[in-house]
Amino acid sequence: MKKIKVKPLHDRVIIEPLPVEKKTSTGIYIPETAKEKPQEGIVIAVGNGKKNYNMTVKNGDKVLYNKYSGTDLKINDKKYLIMHENDILAIIYK
Repeated sequence: MKKIKVKPLHDRVIIEPLPVEKKTSTGIYIPETAKEKPQEGIVIAVGNGKKNYNMTVKNGDKVLYNKYSGTDLKINDKKYLIMHENDILAIIYK
């Protein structure tokens, strides 16, 4: 798991988006311009929550989030998303 020096506030989380597949299951390569924005990622940092609200996700969880949610964040030349926990749709279990 990555270690970054940013702590989200309240009910926000920082997510590292997982890379999008470069080719389909049938072997067709997808050009950069046709790729969809990723919707899966790994939680890297979690805020403390709000009054009367405990955070559900934790560091290391693989999650599914809304396609256009969150704010892009760049730390050490690596792209992350910062978003409210309620923009996360599900935790993906192995």
